[in-house]
Amino acid sequence: MARVTVEDCVVVIPNRFELVVLAAQRSREISSGAQLTRERDDDRNPVVGLREIADKSVDADDLRESLILGLQKHVESDEPEEDDMTMLISSEQWAADAQRPPEVQPEDLPPEEEKAAERTAGASKSEGWLGVAKQNSTDQRS
Repeated sequence: MARVTVEDCVVVIPNRFELVVLAAQRSREISSGAQLTRERDDDRNPVVGLREIADKSVDADDLRESLILGLQKHVESDEPEEDDMTMLISSEQWAADAQRPPEVQPEDLPPEEEKAAERTAGASKSEGWLGVAKQNSTDQRS
C-alpha cells in the first residue's frame, strides 16, 4: 500500500480505524465481484478500495451500511410471525379468563371439601351469608 493513498484517504475519513474497516469492506465487495469505479492498474483489492475512497467515487455511508448489514445476525421484520400472533391471541384469551371468577366443579374438589361445598350450597338457599337462618320480616315483628 502506498503511503500517499492512506494520507489521501485520511482527508476523506479522518479516523484511521474506521478507514481500515471501510477499506476492508470495499476490498471484500471487489473480491465478490462489485463494479470497480476506477482503473485497477495492477493493484490488489485493498489498494483499489483505498484509492476509490480517496477519490470519493465510493460513498463512505454506503460502505458503513453494507458493513453493518453484513455483520447482522438477526434482521428485524416489521410483520409479526404466525407464532407471535398465536401467542398474542392466547395472551388476550388469558387476560379475558383472568377477569372471570374461577368456577370450581365438584369433581375438582377432594371428598371432604365436596361435602362442605354441598352443605354450603344447601345452606345458601335457607341461610344467610354467615350460615345464620334468614328470618322473614314478619318473624322479626312478632
